[in-house]
Amino acid sequence: MIRVQIVKKEGQYQRFSIDGHAGYAEMGEDIVCAAVSALVINTINSIEKYTDDAFTCDCQDGIVKNWEFTSEVSRESALLMDSLLLGLQNIQKSYGEQYLQIT
Repeated sequence: MIRVQIVKKEGQYQRFSIDGHAGYAEMGEDIVCAAVSALVINTINSIEKYTDDAFTCDCQDGIVKNWEFTSEVSRESALLMDSLLLGLQNIQKSYGEQYLQIT
């Protein structure tokens, strides 16, 4: 199961972390893992390209583990994070909590 934790403080996004493997299919063929990865990478790339918000990213072997804002979060970044959360919730709804857990 993929575990995603998204942390907000006083209504503002602070950070998110990702751990695990969905187990929907074998590694390299798992569409749940691929969908989650695509959403996360696109969100990070979009925040980097379309905002001036600062952040740090802990990646291991090309996989995002922990990601955190290090500056005030702009409206644009908040919208992109809302979009990430919506996408993750839709994956969870489509495939089940046994493959993706969001807290």
